[in-house]
Amino acid sequence: MSEKNAGESQYWYNTKTGQVETSGDKSSWTHLMGPYPTREAAQKALETASGRNQDWESEDEDWRKG
Repeated sequence: MSEKNAGESQYWYNTKTGQVETSGDKSSWTHLMGPYPTREAAQKALETASGRNQDWESEDEDWRKG
């Protein structure tokens, strides 16, 4: 994903530390999820990903049943 304008903050969730990081202090991409538009959205990154995975698994199951 591309960087936003310099004045706008973006947030990432660090899966290794469990901390939210900002554009100016983000770690290696290896452990980051994002960017997210708000700190709150980044804090819920794992919950959001889990919900999406469950939705995809359900859709896949429905597709397999045909």
